[in-house]
Amino acid sequence: MLRFFVHYGIHFLVPIAIGFLFFKEHRLRVTLILLAAILIDVDHLLANPVFDSERCSINFHPLHSYWAIAIYFGLFIVKKTRIIGLALLIHILADWADCLLITFDPK
Repeated sequence: MLRFFVHYGIHFLVPIAIGFLFFKEHRLRVTLILLAAILIDVDHLLANPVFDSERCSINFHPLHSYWAIAIYFGLFIVKKTRIIGLALLIHILADWADCLLITFDPK
């Protein structure tokens, strides 16, 4: 249950909070961009099975690879793509937190 709340809280609540707290003039637009980062999960369709609750996405799926994460940092550094980079890094943070919780899950 903790994994669910942490993972999806970061995926959805953190982008909404960042959009509304830090981008007051464009809060709706920025929030929608931040939430749209969930679209990188399309790479899960390449896996078999598509969903595995015990699989860590980081460096397993192509858009969650270390190379992709490096590109997301690059997007974050450039001012014109900063919001997109931030969105993708928040998504990766959510998946990384999930990986940590998988590791420490006392099953």
